[in-house]
Amino acid sequence: MKKNTVRFFSLFALLFASVASGSELDVRVSNSPPEGTLVFQVYDNPDAFGDFRSPSWEARLAVSPDGRYRLKGVPSGAVALLVYADINGNQALDRTFIGIPKEPIGLSNGYRPKGPPSFQRASFSLAATEAKTVDIDMYQVLGDSGQWGVGLGVIGRSSPYVGSDSAVTQVIPAITYFGERLQWVGPSLRYGLWGSDTFRFAVNATYRVGAYEEDDSPILVGLGDRDSTLMAGVGLVYDGPNQIDVDFRYQHDVLDRFGGGTAELRLSKGFQTGNVSWGPSIGVNWLSSDMANYDFGVPSWAAIPGRPPYDVGSTVTAEGGIGGMLEITEHWRFVIDVSAEYLGDDISDSPIVDDDYVLKGFAAITYTF
Repeated sequence: MKKNTVRFFSLFALLFASVASGSELDVRVSNSPPEGTLVFQVYDNPDAFGDFRSPSWEARLAVSPDGRYRLKGVPSGAVALLVYADINGNQALDRTFIGIPKEPIGLSNGYRPKGPPSFQRASFSLAATEAKTVDIDMYQVLGDSGQWGVGLGVIGRSSPYVGSDSAVTQVIPAITYFGERLQWVGPSLRYGLWGSDTFRFAVNATYRVGAYEEDDSPILVGLGDRDSTLMAGVGLVYDGPNQIDVDFRYQHDVLDRFGGGTAELRLSKGFQTGNVSWGPSIGVNWLSSDMANYDFGVPSWAAIPGRPPYDVGSTVTAEGGIGGMLEITEHWRFVIDVSAEYLGDDISDSPIVDDDYVLKGFAAITYTF
């Protein structure tokens, strides 16, 4: 009995030691800095990999002249490897104002994403106690002049007006650019002024599609068209843990179509499924009286029988939406962002309004260089 007990515990100890030792990676790194420290991070969670935070395993090693590194105790399963050069020795991956790595990086499978990284494209299978060789080619994500993309997009909104069954849509060039401080995606542009990759103060601009044309419905005839305009202002952005982001912005009508402005507060959460990065969002919007009346009010000079004058005043609306990006290839991407804005009684009681919500959206396909 004693001998069997000893044998049992010996086998258990061997099994525990085998599991505890984990798997091994023999990493061959090219194009790394000639000296300094390389940080090796292993991810087994797609959402964590999506913003290069919270790896499941990490090691810091001095740059090796032969570019060979032996990583022991690596967790097994479906994993992805990120290597970055800690140039300034601050023990963190330095990022731009919009969260893009500034220091040289390299990913497993030779993957070089042009947007949020896909765990599926960078991951590989690693069995328990397996030893595998991985090649990593390091590079600067933004290069010397940032990352450009071109494509075609469409922006639009539904019509909540009485007797109108048409939606407002416009085809626009889908230009994208990601730089040290500047982010340009379709109808929206943001430039970071102060802060870090997690919290920053920025100026921003957005193309706002017009609410309606007066021939969309008999109830709108005589009110004039509600033209598109350019909104610009300032904002605060917080990129929190677990891809939870908070975005506040104030924007004003700089083309003076209506002379008002809006304040928006958004909370969003990012997820990753295969080659799709996506996330739901909720928010509240404050509309100035000039803006609310431009879209939903009836001025006294335009009052007619069946369409009495109506002053909306400043108001608050609620909004929920979902956005996503499909990485078709490393260069081709499909982007979509749709939301529903729920209008309060002060808007839906207007004599020209029939629905208590507006559907809004933007979609584009782009090629990134």
